[in-house]
Amino acid sequence: MSEAHAGENFSAKSLIIIVLLSIVGLVLFLVLIAKLANSGMQVDAGGPTMTNEAVIARIQPVGVAKLDESGPPGSRNGKAVYENVCLSCHGAGLAGAPKFADTAAWAPRIAQGFAKLVEHANKGLGAMPAKGGAADLTDDEVARAVAYMGNAVGGKFTEPAIAGAGAVAAGGKVDPATKGKEIYASVCMACHDAGVAGAPKLGDKAAWAPRLKDGVEAAIKIATAGKGAMPAKGGYSGSDEEFHAAAEYLINASK
Repeated sequence: MSEAHAGENFSAKSLIIIVLLSIVGLVLFLVLIAKLANSGMQVDAGGPTMTNEAVIARIQPVGVAKLDESGPPGSRNGKAVYENVCLSCHGAGLAGAPKFADTAAWAPRIAQGFAKLVEHANKGLGAMPAKGGAADLTDDEVARAVAYMGNAVGGKFTEPAIAGAGAVAAGGKVDPATKGKEIYASVCMACHDAGVAGAPKLGDKAAWAPRLKDGVEAAIKIATAGKGAMPAKGGYSGSDEEFHAAAEYLINASK
């Protein structure tokens, strides 16, 4: 009887151990499944992939078409400047930028007046760098973008006129005093204001005299083709007629 009783006790203990091991195994199995289900799903809210900019970039629709209205310097309208430069911050309200078409956010800014808004945009304010970080924009292009954004929330601003094809003098010639001056300020001044790489400075009659000995048109022809450190048309991508006007402006101010 004692041997039978001992065998029963052993069987009972074995059964209990097997049950306990089964429970522990089941718990471990469930924990393992949970970890596998969540693998790769841990999110660091402060990580670089979770910034506003990164999230916005990921959720952009595929195949968005954008009209290229870049054009030569000074010719971009407010909408084109907004879409190519300002949208990156004003589209989502990043770094405190007032969101496009957000009337409440723009109201106190509109109240400051167009001139003050343009001044802030050109010089930079707070987290916004000068000209939104696009140093190649002209002051008028920045003003057009300000007008475009302001008018979207009820502003009554007027975009500065684009002196492109309309900036012609009598006889259909591009006007050096308007379009030529604008191109000079956007492109040529980078070298000719400071005399970089031997470029004759604006208004320096002594430096310009030998270059004009064969006449204005001969000098402009050389500049159009490029010479020395100066690339063709000084790197200007617009028409020959517009570059001619810029060269005339520079030469007229240096005779």
